Amino acid sequence: MESQLKRGLLDVCVLAAIKKEESYGYQILKDMKPYVEMTESTLYTILKRLEAAGMLTVRSAEHDGRLRKYYRITNAGIQKIEDFNSDWHEILAIHKFVTKRR
Repeated sequence: MESQLKRGLLDVCVLAAIKKEESYGYQILKDMKPYVEMTESTLYTILKRLEAAGMLTVRSAEHDGRLRKYYRITNAGIQKIEDFNSDWHEILAIHKFVTKRR
């Protein structure tokens, strides 16, 4: 899969994983695992990119004597998911066209 397309899809997947409630890295990976395989290094790169883009916020809290980062989606992140959902019809149409042309 083209890296730009995959990157955009993974960004939306991470945002969707924290849409309902804040979460931390390991939990995000566990929640996504039935659908998407992702390494920790890939996840943390995405989280940093989404934070820089204002699509999520981060807070640190102690958990079992260690500092853990919790991620929460922002309105911009929710808008990104909504934009993806709106674009999905176009993506499906492209897929239909491509598979029809085999």
